Amino acid sequence: MKTLTKNILSALAGIALQTLAFHAFSQEDVIRKNLADRIPNLPHIEEVTKSPIAGLYEIRVGGVDIYYTDAGGNYLIDGQMIEAKSGKNITQERIDKLSAIDFKDLPLKDAILIKRGTGARKVALFEDPNCPYCKHFEEDMKKVNNVSFYLFLYPILGEDSTEKSKRIWCSVDRGTAWQDWMLLKTPPRAAQCNTDVLTRNVDFGKKHRINGTPTIFLADGSRIPGAITNVQLEKLLAEIKVN
Repeated sequence: MKTLTKNILSALAGIALQTLAFHAFSQEDVIRKNLADRIPNLPHIEEVTKSPIAGLYEIRVGGVDIYYTDAGGNYLIDGQMIEAKSGKNITQERIDKLSAIDFKDLPLKDAILIKRGTGARKVALFEDPNCPYCKHFEEDMKKVNNVSFYLFLYPILGEDSTEKSKRIWCSVDRGTAWQDWMLLKTPPRAAQCNTDVLTRNVDFGKKHRINGTPTIFLADGSRIPGAITNVQLEKLLAEIKVN
């Protein structure tokens, strides 16, 4: 009798687990199907996960675009989720994690190395020579020492940006030409060389959704969109933990 009871309980437990697994799987299917049917222009849903709020699900599309929906896919929420107690931006943290790039995957051969002090700390920069925010950023970065800046020329603001980038890349001293222009407003001299690197940089940026300048990558892969101060950069560099 005990053996029979044990077998029955075991079978019931197995059925219960299968039922839970089915419902968990079918829940995602419901969300995917309903949203696809109701919002035909919504990009393909790449991932559906539970959010910190009960009954609310995160959906990810287009690589790093985050939306939220209910269990039935009846509503689509386009906005940021903020944790009230801590003020933490849950949505932005998720986007930052998704948009990180392993520093080893950056094509550093296509960058201009600007080394200060020991150069022990590494920072990658995507900048356009005509970007006003980049010029303010460069001015502030003069105060940061013991760092290697890997500058990727990223001309996305027009033909003049491309022309200036070509001249800077073809300069005898690329780092000096860049800083002379950004800090002293000394135009780079006309020069010619192979500038395929600019096409590679722009293609790389589009692939990784680098949509503005400056965009900063730290050694731990984290991405900072937009200009920051030297104080902010120092704080971020101090917090980095690289395996």
